[in-house]
Amino acid sequence: MTAALMIQGTGSSVGKSTLVAGLCRLLTRQGFRVRPFKPQNMSNNAAVTADGGEIGRAQALQALACRVPPSVHMNPILLKPQSETGSQIIVQGRVWGQARARDYQALKPQLLPYVLDSFAKLRAEADIVLVEGAGSASEVNLRAHDIANMGFARATGLPVILVGDIDRGGVIGSLVGTHSVLDEDDRALIRGFIVNRMRGDLSLFDDGMRFIADRTGWAPLGLVPHFTAAHRLPAEDAADLGSRASLTPTGGKLRIAVPVLPGIANFDDLDPLAAEPEVTLLMLRDGAPLPPDIALVILPGSKTTIRDLAALRAYGWDSDILAHARRGGHVLGLCGGYQMLGRTIADPDGIEGPPALVPGLGLLDVETVLQGPKQLRSIAGHTVADGLPLSGYEMHMGVTTGPATAHPVLTFTDGRSDGAISDDARVIGSYVHGFFADDRQRSAWLTRFGAPPSDRAHASSVEAVLDALADHLAQHCDIPKIQNLAASGTLLPS
Repeated sequence: MTAALMIQGTGSSVGKSTLVAGLCRLLTRQGFRVRPFKPQNMSNNAAVTADGGEIGRAQALQALACRVPPSVHMNPILLKPQSETGSQIIVQGRVWGQARARDYQALKPQLLPYVLDSFAKLRAEADIVLVEGAGSASEVNLRAHDIANMGFARATGLPVILVGDIDRGGVIGSLVGTHSVLDEDDRALIRGFIVNRMRGDLSLFDDGMRFIADRTGWAPLGLVPHFTAAHRLPAEDAADLGSRASLTPTGGKLRIAVPVLPGIANFDDLDPLAAEPEVTLLMLRDGAPLPPDIALVILPGSKTTIRDLAALRAYGWDSDILAHARRGGHVLGLCGGYQMLGRTIADPDGIEGPPALVPGLGLLDVETVLQGPKQLRSIAGHTVADGLPLSGYEMHMGVTTGPATAHPVLTFTDGRSDGAISDDARVIGSYVHGFFADDRQRSAWLTRFGAPPSDRAHASSVEAVLDALADHLAQHCDIPKIQNLAASGTLLPS
């Protein structure tokens, strides 16, 4: 029978996704058929799956760590925030509906069968399934009908490892506190704990590990030092962008500015650029002015294009971008950013919110109507201007038309074209994600602005980080005990 184990956290961003990715790679290298699973995720950074749906970016990375194609069953429920209180609901890769946060709680019993169905499908093809929880295990206010943490663990009988983050402080209180607030049956499912992101002398926390074990009865399974290369893996949460931007090289000759808007999505498009030594990627927040010496402005994807365009104007970035273009600067819009570059954006059916028709930035002679069906597909083709091959993916709602589309950016192998280029070739828009992950295209963009061509292989770099992460966990976690715990998860019914 298939072994299974759940990794939960004392809070959000304690490193669950990274730990699961590392364990996936470690166990895969040992010859096991491993599959990642996250019952419910909330992220606007999504990936297109081999079976034509979408899942959270973290599960796509974990699938890569397992050396298997991503599947919709690895993340059956994906919530994509559209406002401060509401989200689009993706079920097994497809748009299922929308709900405000309070209303969503009542929907969870309807969603649990999908979660259990996807979990069963993964168990049928794997030796080990590693399950990642969401947010905090101690959110007892949301425990009723929970499908993301202890509710899922209870429904399946899975053993749980709880992860705390020492880097943010209070890790003893967060772990022992979680023990104290859980009910007895939930608490019994937690069998061990890991303390993540320790800096400095590990022996300084020996007493802390013993204290947690004594107070909880849980087995200490690892004190994991901070893994410095983690920023080179695709991030899932927009909250991580600030810390990742601080790790971007600052001496690069090619300066690129990215306005960070509230609904930013699929921002891992930027990771390959950020890793280039010749690039300084400036992630601008809260209306920080556009520096005058930048070569390129990138408007990335957005889950809420009209709302983000309003935020861009409220921050004054629209004036900055228009001035940059008048000075001869270049602008690239990706997906939602492409839609913002046109003359108008219409949402007649209220897909993103109240029905609306708003003016765009007017840098491309196109118009967009937000309408379905949602486009979800992997693509291959070439850029029209230079004939260079490109691979990537589409993930968008909306149809963009207008005179500028007569000068497309790309031609796909199926004969379709994509995107638009201004008459002076300084403003470019495309629906395709993955431009810069393709080494050929990234080199072409660098040389276009006078930088040396890239000598980095992005995919190989990510693979190397996953291997290093696996080695890191092998050194600092009790892997045999973790495997034994996973084996105890075979007791649940198939």
